[in-house]
Amino acid sequence: MTQRNTQPLPFSSTHRRELHADFSGGVITSDAGALLLREADQQLGLLEALNRVIPDPRQPDLITHPQRTLLAQRVFGIASGYEDLNDHQHLRDDPLWQTLVDHPGTDDAPQLASPPTLCRMENRVGRPALAAMASAFVDTFIASFETPPEHLTLDLDATDFPLHGHQEQRFFHGYYDHYCFLPLYVFCGTQLLAAYLRPSNCDAALHSRAIVKLLVGRLRQVWPNVRITLRGDSGFCRWRLMRWCDRHDVRYIFGLARNPVLERIAAPLTATLEECHQRDGRSYRTYDVCHYGAKSWDRPRRVIIKAEYLGGTHPKTNPRYVVTNLPGEAQELYEQVYCQRGEMENRIKEQGQLFATRTSCHAFVANQFRVLLAAAAYVLLEHVRRVGLAGTELAQAEVGTIRLKLLKIGAWVQRTARRIVVRMASSYAWPELFARVVEGLTRKRTELSPSG
Repeated sequence: MTQRNTQPLPFSSTHRRELHADFSGGVITSDAGALLLREADQQLGLLEALNRVIPDPRQPDLITHPQRTLLAQRVFGIASGYEDLNDHQHLRDDPLWQTLVDHPGTDDAPQLASPPTLCRMENRVGRPALAAMASAFVDTFIASFETPPEHLTLDLDATDFPLHGHQEQRFFHGYYDHYCFLPLYVFCGTQLLAAYLRPSNCDAALHSRAIVKLLVGRLRQVWPNVRITLRGDSGFCRWRLMRWCDRHDVRYIFGLARNPVLERIAAPLTATLEECHQRDGRSYRTYDVCHYGAKSWDRPRRVIIKAEYLGGTHPKTNPRYVVTNLPGEAQELYEQVYCQRGEMENRIKEQGQLFATRTSCHAFVANQFRVLLAAAAYVLLEHVRRVGLAGTELAQAEVGTIRLKLLKIGAWVQRTARRIVVRMASSYAWPELFARVVEGLTRKRTELSPSG
């Protein structure tokens, strides 16, 4: 790292003592906790899997920065809070970052890749490689199970990525009231299975049936007896998707947009609840089931009606409708199954904390690659949370909180011919928690290692 000798920077005195600062502290990093990301990747093999499916057209004899190093530099950077390529102009000199990404450079040429080098990588990845990268995420999900699961619930949801430039396939979306992309995400609990970028001039369910087919086919290839349930809002209530699920023994529970027919069916329930409210001013809720089929559907389906009358200053009705092929009581299906879909919103919010919305490349394919890089950063942090933080106070923490408390640690880096020692700040606030995470990750690595 470049040594800086600067004039002292004066600050206001404290208790009659002068206060100065300078940049002559030596080889110090502010990201010592990123060692956890490297350990997570050593277990998952995610970056190696992504590297294998991305062609590298460069001349091997002329390469200074291997492609896997570039991927690690970019993904670890996103996870650590460095959203822009320009940030790597400074990170390339950090000795810890050179260690994190396993940079093969010598002491004479230790620098990591520059922003232009990383930019060229982002813009040379093609669609076939993107499809193979998407498969790698599913394989990583499958490998996370030590025993075959009995049941999986896949959450589907779309969101908006605002645009501020003139990117390819940029369109205005009336609902969000701005130019944006409309990516589709699929999660199973907290684990990510798919991150698919789409232009916003499309239906919210565009290509969801194709993605579900691929996911279900791959999961049942590994686990033939696994039961799969799809869950989503009314944007995914499409009869072709539901028909495919019915034919392939896949359960679903989707929101259903209200319409005059459904409101007429629910009217007697709502009227009864309103009468109860008139007597004591309280809010009331009840559930019922009917069979309903829109004109565009191939057949009627089971619909759960949640009839509700809200009291308070402005009393009003609040009906909700859900279509499903799941067996069970209406109230239990709505409250215990469908309403859990709200957790998906937290997972999408975490993609924003990992800068998935930074789709500022001109080429649409390059922006899809950026979304997958953010997804890779999420998979690593989610592994740290699920494995390393299990049973701790941060077991349910957002990735932003994990970054702040576990990754942003000041440390002095000592490098010799035989060892690298990262001496973290003695005043770090959570040393016991950090040690527990390392123990959890290394224990998992030992369990996954092949026996001799």
